[in-house]
Amino acid sequence: MADKSVLVVGGGGREHALCMTLSQSNEVANVHCCPGNAGTESIATNHDVQASDVDGIVKLSAKLGVDLVVVGPE
Repeated sequence: MADKSVLVVGGGGREHALCMTLSQSNEVANVHCCPGNAGTESIATNHDVQASDVDGIVKLSAKLGVDLVVVGPE
């Protein structure tokens, strides 16, 4: 049963692949991405928080109640 919420950090091709794979999981109900890109927009909810904004990511994670944060950029 899908009940997990995941936030993917980043906006490139790697993050698109992560969002796509996570969205296909039977355990994941919601995929969010910050900042995301045009490709992630169709499979996740993009949020206007930059990958370098650690405080913003922490606040967004708490607001969304995510179960897992996946950081894409090195």
